[in-house]
Amino acid sequence: MVAVKAHQAEAFMKSPPAHLAAALFFGSDPGLVSERSSTLAKALANCENPPGEILRLDDTELDNDPGRLESELQMRPMFASRRIVRAIAGRRISAQLLKPLLGSQPLEGLLIVEAGNLKTDDALRTLFENLDTCFAVACYPDSAADIDSLISDVLSSFSLSIDADARALLQRRLGADRALSRAEIEKLALYCHGRPTVTLEDVENVVGDAADLALERVAEAAAEGRTQSAITDFGRALASGESSQAVISMLQRYFLKLHKVRSDVDAGQRLDDALKALRPPIFFKQRDAFSRQVRNWHRPQLDQALRRIADAAKAARLSPRLEDVYAERLLLALSSMASAAAAASPRR
Repeated sequence: MVAVKAHQAEAFMKSPPAHLAAALFFGSDPGLVSERSSTLAKALANCENPPGEILRLDDTELDNDPGRLESELQMRPMFASRRIVRAIAGRRISAQLLKPLLGSQPLEGLLIVEAGNLKTDDALRTLFENLDTCFAVACYPDSAADIDSLISDVLSSFSLSIDADARALLQRRLGADRALSRAEIEKLALYCHGRPTVTLEDVENVVGDAADLALERVAEAAAEGRTQSAITDFGRALASGESSQAVISMLQRYFLKLHKVRSDVDAGQRLDDALKALRPPIFFKQRDAFSRQVRNWHRPQLDQALRRIADAAKAARLSPRLEDVYAERLLLALSSMASAAAAASPRR
């Protein structure tokens, strides 16, 4: 069996086996899954001469061409040494599709698959663990030591140090998702630009709780009309121990924030000024998406969305056994409203 445990993952990343043909990254930390997948793909591509070619595929790209994944992995690129395919596990990219491909003749290319939290008997995980040239790498939330190392690495790249009490608070607020943790530390570093040291007050002003950050990603996807992302992130939140009522509460806070900025803009305030007035401030990587949502959603639509959220919150409190159903229906409704709002909004 070739199963790479969570504590062995860093060693695997630093020195991937020479006979590696395919790797599966899975676990309850989607940010860490994505980061390790990207890091391995780049490292393997850059060690070739000429460099390898990286390609990303998901289910939608196999709908019209079910054999594309096999074609890409069996084809030698014209201007690269080999092709490295990053694939997202799902409806089509599954153990059923991959078993005959990985168990047959050697591949010209290399496959990297990203998946969610898989049980020990999951068919996809079992497939990668039972083939000599395939590796299944567990990706679970960072330990305290991992978070501390990440804080040091990111802040040092900005030439920043951090006070001991500030570091302790920052550690407590991070860890649910590697990508979110990295983004929050980068946001903190940009906030402290021009100063040598990060203080406790800086962390309190800028960095949110890790659980809230993961839930906010669900709300952002729903407000943008990205239905599949909203439902996927909702499932990940439940798998990590969050409740549907917590998701509904985050939706309410996020849409109230949209409502406030939209109201300020309708009252004559410039959008940039309205955004700057928000506390905590919008992270620069989220600013474009949030600004687009403010432009797309208008007050009557936001009023309706907030009523839907309030109704779902009440229903979930009265019937907690059905709270997952109410939350999912709410996400579908809000995503549908967001898509309609974007379609009706004039292009800019």
